[in-house]
Amino acid sequence: MKSANLLTVAEAEAAVRQRLAGIPSLECTQLKAIPTEAVDGQFALSVATGGRTRALLCKAITNGQPRQVRTACLELRYYAPGAGAVIPVLIAPYLSPAARAMCQSFAVGFLDLLGNCRLAFEGIYLEREVEAKPAPARREAKTSFRPKSARVLRVLLRDPTKAWRVRDLARAAQVSLGQVSHVRAALLDKEWAVLRPEGLMLAKPQVVLEAWRTVYEAPAGRRVSYYTPLQGQRLELGLRRALTRANQTGRAILAGASAAQWLCPYLRTPGALIYADAAGLAALESGLELHPVTKDGNVTIVLIEDEGLFLDALEPAPEIRCTGIIQTYLDLTLLGERGQEAADKLRAAKLAW
Repeated sequence: MKSANLLTVAEAEAAVRQRLAGIPSLECTQLKAIPTEAVDGQFALSVATGGRTRALLCKAITNGQPRQVRTACLELRYYAPGAGAVIPVLIAPYLSPAARAMCQSFAVGFLDLLGNCRLAFEGIYLEREVEAKPAPARREAKTSFRPKSARVLRVLLRDPTKAWRVRDLARAAQVSLGQVSHVRAALLDKEWAVLRPEGLMLAKPQVVLEAWRTVYEAPAGRRVSYYTPLQGQRLELGLRRALTRANQTGRAILAGASAAQWLCPYLRTPGALIYADAAGLAALESGLELHPVTKDGNVTIVLIEDEGLFLDALEPAPEIRCTGIIQTYLDLTLLGERGQEAADKLRAAKLAW
């Protein structure tokens, strides 16, 4: 038998044996390997229970992404086409909830090395779910939404019905062709996107957004607190003028609740949150009469490290520039219960694809 890259057949077989060993009505001593075709990662076990013998047709895969799971399930179903004496089982290091649901849709049993499993045959029903994720899976989830990858995703989410060629997508996101190819492969592996004759198109934009929300962290940058004496209409007028001047010399945009009140008013907070670069900071300081403070400030400026946030800026009103809808939504989710309510309102109004 061939090994399945990082997850060997021997490791997969041991995992199946260990899981079945805990079933009192199953005679584990009668478990033995039986011949199977020379398919990569595939093996079989005979199981005796209730006076009957069944064959578990198992396949070990290293990558538990939905795309690979779908292929493996189709292969198992090819060799075990229907209900009968052969029970198909998929084994992987980790199977996400989406991957486990896919196995169930194909009527394929499964287990992973973290402890998730579902095995059902001849009076035996074994199901278990664990909340934990392996460290590599958590790291991979965050990697999908790092700044350069996020640039590509923001472009795709502007209009999920649009198909993109790699070169055009790289140009729009201002990233390399290699970066787009990396994001493209990840989206296809997760089955979050599909390939059309015209190019790459998101298939599950809401799933992408929800996954992003789950791992989202505030943009990196130095936060500086200020106090401005401007209030009400004077503050709004000052913001219009200061943002205009700041974007002539550098970049500056309203963010968080300050951006949301122009896109979908719901959560109102005093003062302002602004993302800026160093060149735009001076114009903001003078235009808003800002004074640095250590506490009780009413304007916060974040000197953003990721210039990609400025590429998605909007102008919802004359001279008002703010973060794009996706970024505003994500920032709102970090603002406690009221912020999450505002995020949901914005999502329902602007992101109901």
